[in-house]
Amino acid sequence: METRPENFGEEDLATGLAEHFGVVVHTASYAPVGFGDYHWRVTDEDGRQWFAKVSDLAHKEHCGPTPEMALVGLRKAMETAATLHERAGLDFVVAPRRSRTGDPVVAVDDRYALSLFPFVHGEAGDFSRELSSAERNEVLGLLARLHRSTPPRCTPATVLDPPGRAGLESALAEASLPWSGGPFSEPARALVTNEAELFRTRLADFDRLADRVRRGGGPLVVTHGEPHPGNLLRIEGGYLLIDWDTVGLAVPERDLSLLSDDPAALGHYTELTGFAPDPSALALYRLRWALTDLAEFLAWFRSPHTRTSDTETAWQGLADTVETLKTFPAP
Repeated sequence: METRPENFGEEDLATGLAEHFGVVVHTASYAPVGFGDYHWRVTDEDGRQWFAKVSDLAHKEHCGPTPEMALVGLRKAMETAATLHERAGLDFVVAPRRSRTGDPVVAVDDRYALSLFPFVHGEAGDFSRELSSAERNEVLGLLARLHRSTPPRCTPATVLDPPGRAGLESALAEASLPWSGGPFSEPARALVTNEAELFRTRLADFDRLADRVRRGGGPLVVTHGEPHPGNLLRIEGGYLLIDWDTVGLAVPERDLSLLSDDPAALGHYTELTGFAPDPSALALYRLRWALTDLAEFLAWFRSPHTRTSDTETAWQGLADTVETLKTFPAP
């Protein structure tokens, strides 16, 4: 996020790192990267470099619908990443350092959670960048290793419904009432009013695809959840996968759909695993992604907010999501 978190600054970060991780901060600089969490680049008193992540538990619905439940879900996700790295030998998993109590995530107050990663020097990816065929095959190789690994006991289960669906349906039902959260509330309400039929149609499309995928009974594997280029870090020797808070048990297409909706483009994965992706499952998860974004943006704009660079980005993201939903092929 470009905007810093409310009521949390460098002093809070230094206190949390010292208390929970034994890291004494020498310098800390805010890193306006990513979208959803807050990050700092840290150098400790011994000259070691770290990457600290602060998560707002009130906005982690994919981990849990309340801050308390989100903390539990986030801990399970980060424990899964740590276990995959430590015990399964998956060196491409960028996992958090464990705290003094052994937890990979610690609560610093009722709202914020803190995790710490060794700083990795590499070339960060870009969400909008399209991978070449060779690059896609390289990532498919990582996913094949991940999907063939034994799921840690702590790996969260996933559900097919998009996180925030209830809020999305509430927004549709309340589009005739004023929205007063902030400067983007009424424009968002007008957009929902204009596109209500589209949103309801795509929800119905999702339900049809979900029924089809459930009947298919595909295998459940450990999935990253968001292996798009923005979560890839290029180092000498290959790619690393970052941001594991969406990890969970699901069919392989949950990951594969973010690389292509064409099974032919995923042939390298089939060669490595013997598994042929289901086109319906690929379509399901691509639609789920768009509906999740839609629900998240609308929840943001219905809640108290101000005009910042992040809300400006979110508004453009909402407009882009609507265009994606308009072009989504009927199942």
